[in-house]
Amino acid sequence: MTEKSHIFLAGASRGVGLEIAKCLVKQQMSVTALLRSPKTRIELEAMGIKVSIGDALDVEAVAAAMTEGDRIDAVISTIGGLPQDGERSDYLGNKNLIDAAVKAGVQKFILVSSIGSGNSAAALPPQALETLGPVLIEKEKAENHLIASGMIYTVIRPGGLKSEPATGNGVLTEDSRVAGTIHRADVAQLVCNCLVADAANNKVLSAVDNKMVYGQPEFQVLNL
Repeated sequence: MTEKSHIFLAGASRGVGLEIAKCLVKQQMSVTALLRSPKTRIELEAMGIKVSIGDALDVEAVAAAMTEGDRIDAVISTIGGLPQDGERSDYLGNKNLIDAAVKAGVQKFILVSSIGSGNSAAALPPQALETLGPVLIEKEKAENHLIASGMIYTVIRPGGLKSEPATGNGVLTEDSRVAGTIHRADVAQLVCNCLVADAANNKVLSAVDNKMVYGQPEFQVLNL
C-alpha cells in the first residue's frame, strides 16, 4: 500500500471503525466509507472521506459502492453488532463485502473480528462464551469465508474494547490463548499498521494491550 492507496471502510460510523477512519486520514490514504445511516456523513466528509450510503446486508448496494469511483486497493470491515430484521451483519454483511471485493479485484481485506471466535474460544471464560456464543459463531463464519476467498487477508480479533485514548501498548499475536482488553484507538492503529505490513498477510491475530492481558501468559508478539 502507498500513501495514495484507496481504502474501502465498512463500519466507519462509530467505535473501532471511526478510529480507523481517523488513522487512515492521518496516513493520507484515500478512503471511501460505507454507511448504513447518514448520521455521521457530515463528520466523515469533513475529514475528506468519500461516503457511500448502503446496508452491508444489501448485496447490490455493496457491489455498487465498491465499484463506483477509483479502483479499491484494500477493504477494512469492522461491521457487526445489533441484529436488523432478524439478520446479523457479522456474517452475512461481511460475506457480501468479501464477495464484492473479490469481484472488484481487491487484493487485500482486513476483517476486525473478536477474541473468542474460532480457535480463540478457549481464551474466554465459559460465562463470556455462553453470552457471546451466537455472535462468535457468525464472526467465525465470516473469518472462514474471507480465508477461503483467495484475497490476501488479515483477521484481527481484539479483546475487550475500551473507548479511551490510545496507550500505544497494543500488540498482535498469533497465540490464540491470549485474552485481555484494548482501547479502540489502539486497535485502529494496529489495523492501519497491518494494511502496509506484509508480516500480517494471511494471518489470524489476537489484539490486546500488553499491559492489560488476563493471566499474563507468555506469548510471542508479531513484529510489523
